[in-house]
This record gives sequence, C-alpha cells and structure tokens, in this order.
Amino acid sequence: MCNQKIEAQVTPPLRPADHVRGAVTAPYLLIEYADFQCPQSGKAYATIKSLQARLGARFCFVFRHFPQSLRYPQAKKAAETAEAAGAQGKFWEMHDLLFEQQQSLTDGDLIAYADQLGLNVERVLQDLTDHVHEPRIQADIDSGYQYGVERAPTFFIGIRHQGSENLESVVLEMLGADVGP
Repeated sequence: MCNQKIEAQVTPPLRPADHVRGAVTAPYLLIEYADFQCPQSGKAYATIKSLQARLGARFCFVFRHFPQSLRYPQAKKAAETAEAAGAQGKFWEMHDLLFEQQQSLTDGDLIAYADQLGLNVERVLQDLTDHVHEPRIQADIDSGYQYGVERAPTFFIGIRHQGSENLESVVLEMLGADVGP
C-alpha cells in the first residue's frame, strides 16, 4: 500500500500548453501529474471520471505528464503517443484509451490504439521515431519538479496530494458541501 502525503502547497499556474477538460474559470480546479502505466494513476483516472460526472461544468481538470520510466518502461512512449494523438486533435480520446487499456501498452498496442482512433498512423510513427513531443513532456516533468512532485500521481487542489488513496474524499472535502449531483 502506498504512503499518502497531503501537504499545504501552492497550486501551479495554468500554462497555454496544458491539456484541460472543462472551463478554466470553473470554481473547482484539479491538476494531475500522472503516468499512463502507473497503477495508482490508473486508479485515480476512475476517480477523476467520477468527479467530472458529479461536478460537471463546475470542475476543471488539467492533465500533466510525469512518466516514471525507470519503474514503468512504456510510460514515456505512452505519453509521447498521447501527445502524437493530441497533435491530430485526439489527446483526450488517447488519454482515456491508455488508462482504460493500461495493462496493454506495448509498442504494437500503442499503434493499434492510434489506428482505432482513426489517426494518421504513419504520422504517429514518425512523431514517435523523432521524439517530436519529448520537449512537451519534459516541460511537464520540469514543472512537476518545480512544485515538489516526486512521483505519480500527484494532484494539486490547493494542496498537494500524492497517491490515489482517498482521492475522491480529499477532493470532495476540499470542495465543501457544494458537491451534490
């Protein structure tokens, strides 16, 4: 079982390159640094989907990459695949697919997902070969380090919360009583 840390922390500012679901003006903002291959990030994905459904337009979710390649060997390639999909307008579709198929992230699987989403597979392959999106991913990682992120998943909700244990209750507590359906 993971150790969980909750610390007072400044929330990182939004950046133009951020992947954002929801309105940045929504009253509730959650920034996640995550790894597509990390089981705890996968567990958090389900919780975030639940929060999105529960809070609707009042919730803004920001995803930032934090691949832990030494621990999860396909993490960086999965992040690059998500960015390659994003370059073709399908970041969120690939994001969801990678978390939903987290146990199947081989190179072949990643290309099959690109094909499944109707992406230009040759372009995805070229992006992966040339590491076109590596600077974007590194910018997320550097931002994470700047704000004290040590591992994925880490969340900023006005506090820093590491791990997926009790994430939903922590977020709901932070949001107060105004969380009805």
